[in-house]
Amino acid sequence: MTGLRQAPDPPDDDLAARFRDGDEQALREAYDRYGRAVLHLAGSTLANRSDAEDVTQATFVAAWLGRETFDPAKGSLLGWLLGIGRRKVIDRLRASARESRVVETVRQLPDPAPAGPNPDTVVDRLVVADELARLPEDQRRMLELAFFDDLTHQQISTVTGVPLGTVKSHIRRGMQSLKRRWEVDGAAPGPRAAGLSGTR
Repeated sequence: MTGLRQAPDPPDDDLAARFRDGDEQALREAYDRYGRAVLHLAGSTLANRSDAEDVTQATFVAAWLGRETFDPAKGSLLGWLLGIGRRKVIDRLRASARESRVVETVRQLPDPAPAGPNPDTVVDRLVVADELARLPEDQRRMLELAFFDDLTHQQISTVTGVPLGTVKSHIRRGMQSLKRRWEVDGAAPGPRAAGLSGTR
């Protein structure tokens, strides 16, 4: 007599359809099946295990609330969940970066700001913003993640799913475009521009 065998997992197509239709049992099954993959994605970028767990939970909450936007014809349920997870990781990294900047600013207790902004600094920022707007979307996104959100090349690759070499290539080409603009316009790089050479 053969022993009892555990029932196999339902096919991915069936699980995806039930998930999209609002079957709460499908949500449980999706979490059991794909939760570790989402947690691994978050944990590979976020140093704090608690943050990774929070991102995993936020991913499934967002997926469940937005389940009607899932289109099985465009990809698998796992791929869709990982896409949401990457966005949640970026949100968490941005929030952490903002918090760190605030804490550092308060800790250093800088001197009071001058009565008005430095005209040169304003011009530099306008030049950078204008040139970023002209860049192809991929280059602009990589530069914004690198310089405005303080992410490393490896973190950008992890959260966006773009290969590390491609990330570096987009950032290098984007920086070359910015440099050419500064040279043409005669804008002296300010503090932000000086920081561009320190990409990681």
